[in-house]
Amino acid sequence: MSADTDTAPAAVVVPTRRTASPWVLMYHSVAEFTDPAEDPYGITVTPLALEAQLMWLRSRGLRGVSVGELLRARAAGRGAGLVGLTFDDGYTDFLSHALPLLSRYDCTATLFVLPGRLGVDNVWDPLGPRKSLLTAEGIREVADAGQEIGSHGLLHQDLTATADDVLQQELRGSRDLLRELTGTLPEGFCYPYGHLDARVVSATRAAGYGYACAIDPGRLAGPHALPRTHVSQADGGARLRIKQFRHQVRELRRGVQR
Repeated sequence: MSADTDTAPAAVVVPTRRTASPWVLMYHSVAEFTDPAEDPYGITVTPLALEAQLMWLRSRGLRGVSVGELLRARAAGRGAGLVGLTFDDGYTDFLSHALPLLSRYDCTATLFVLPGRLGVDNVWDPLGPRKSLLTAEGIREVADAGQEIGSHGLLHQDLTATADDVLQQELRGSRDLLRELTGTLPEGFCYPYGHLDARVVSATRAAGYGYACAIDPGRLAGPHALPRTHVSQADGGARLRIKQFRHQVRELRRGVQR
């Protein structure tokens, strides 16, 4: 894709360390399964479960949006009622199962993909099952459908264990490849395995990302280490209410600690 077709992402104003982090939900795969042994890492929800979870959000006056959209809305004072939705790894089932449901409930999401593993599978999960990853065409289709594409690195490596040159390639190389694929520089990054440290967070910021998603970043929480809430197959309305409350308590404690 030529340089004159490349576009920069809309400016994202991220939360400062003095503001509470937004509530962001973390998904991975959306697929049919019946035996928990088929999902040893607890990363899969069925389409029926995802639909029930989206319905629960809507019933409480909440709407799921991409992280970029969420942060921009909050910066403009329009963030009330918005919840971030993220899907890690970029599985092909996002197109077949997640995207139709997001559209049905007027939601958007951020899909964090691995441009170094296009069209292959999740080899980093030794217990399986094998799940296919989107091709370049699939990623473009997701972007064209109005979903945000973010980087999950190139190869799904633990960035805290990489040498500096590998870290730079995972951060900057993946960002450049996604620009070539979609015509837009990705604004968001997501740490593989949720692993991060001060070096990795600093390098992510320096690589040009406006924000980055973690899982439970502890004292590193901030614009480039946004906490997220894992959502599982077992999460119905009652469990989601509890997880929302835990997020609110965590953010209050972070404010006190500062």
